[in-house]
Amino acid sequence: MFMDIIIDVEDSTPLFSQLIDQIKEAVLNGKVNPGDAMPSIRQLANDLGVNNKTVAKAYSLLERDSVIQTKGYRGTFIHPNAVANCTVDLNVWVTRKLSETIVELRKAGATDSEIRIAFGNVMNDKTI
Repeated sequence: MFMDIIIDVEDSTPLFSQLIDQIKEAVLNGKVNPGDAMPSIRQLANDLGVNNKTVAKAYSLLERDSVIQTKGYRGTFIHPNAVANCTVDLNVWVTRKLSETIVELRKAGATDSEIRIAFGNVMNDKTI
């Protein structure tokens, strides 16, 4: 395996999150470097004994965050800006933005029920 990844099925952290965290840690610690090849989804899933979809989800999120990049049929590689991008936590940003919006809506008088219904409607709107 290209790096030591240990998946703990007893841990309450989702498997894909464990994988993401360990890949980011390997990037930050210099165990893998920008341009290094990543194993294929199938190979890593096989090595770890997890479902291909688990690795695919982790890879998708890592690619979204520019920690890895897929180069078509040539494979998947550590992104040139991976070190800087590993410290960006999109979930923290999303939570902060939602919290700010909810505070603003509550100040305007919206009830939690109204906010939940509106949130559900917006999330289900495929035109956004």
